[in-house]
Amino acid sequence: MYTNINELNKILKELEDKSIAELKKISDLNNLTKLETIYIGKNGYFFDILKNVDKFETQTQKEMKKRFFLIKQKINNLFKEKKFFLENEILNQRLQKEEIDVTIPSYKFPQGCSHPLNQTIQQIENFFLGLGYSLYEGTEIESDLYNFELLNIGKEHPSRDMQDSFYLNINPELLLRTHTSSFQIHNMLKNKNKSLKIISSGKVYRRDKDDDTHSHQFTQLDGFAIGPKVNLIELKQTIVSFIQHIFGEKQELRFRPSYFPFTKPSFEVDLVITNKDQKKVYLEILGAGLMHPQVLLNGGFDNSKYTGIAFGVGIERITMLKYNIQNIRHFYNNDIRFLNQFI
Repeated sequence: MYTNINELNKILKELEDKSIAELKKISDLNNLTKLETIYIGKNGYFFDILKNVDKFETQTQKEMKKRFFLIKQKINNLFKEKKFFLENEILNQRLQKEEIDVTIPSYKFPQGCSHPLNQTIQQIENFFLGLGYSLYEGTEIESDLYNFELLNIGKEHPSRDMQDSFYLNINPELLLRTHTSSFQIHNMLKNKNKSLKIISSGKVYRRDKDDDTHSHQFTQLDGFAIGPKVNLIELKQTIVSFIQHIFGEKQELRFRPSYFPFTKPSFEVDLVITNKDQKKVYLEILGAGLMHPQVLLNGGFDNSKYTGIAFGVGIERITMLKYNIQNIRHFYNNDIRFLNQFI
């Protein structure tokens, strides 16, 4: 029990000095927490002193409480600073232990990339997007109507035979699409008598025997453009620019007449390359032509006012020629040794 204000002030000052002195000796957080509880906790020394202030006069109480809280705030701040210091010290010690030794040999982590077929698709799509074409994603299951009939492929055509296409058991009118050209009619019927420029890529299926250059499943990209003044000149300029974009400006190519049911006239485009005997040879790269007037009618277009161009290319064929790949199976075997070449 404190009998006068001077004694209380003296005790408060001694308590302040003692707490600061002990605080300086603390070197770990556990002891810091204990010391904090002893001095400025709810039942600590400083609050014991505060309980004795109420017996003094009102003015003295105010002065003592003011001084008390100033000292307590000072001590509290010192505890916070000490805690911050100790926590940083612990963190620094841990970081020193975890410091990376840059002299230790590191591991080479595998680096991923897009599949070579996807890289080719992306390159082709970027080219046609630059020409104002839009992208469309078709369905792999298609009806006989869209896959054949509306594209002017008659019932006598060999591709409609059960031996050449994968028809579904659940519905004889459904099959796995044999080409991505089927997307054309879908878009034409939705946009009758409007100018269109669209490309679409994806998997197609044919009952081919798998060998070095053929697969029952492969990837195609088809495109078409329809408008009042679309003509063969635009078709040729588009194809020449496309081939040069993929294979370089010096790449030679040849247009030769061909036949497709959905284009008239029709062409096949060959790359001119030099073989190992230094002789020029021709390799088919894509098919193209003016859209057949009947296909335009089937798609809801007035073929007296609108004309169109269409083209289709095999993604595997493009990629094999570009990178001199000899076997189409490499694209599907997931051999990391092969895929690492395209990182």
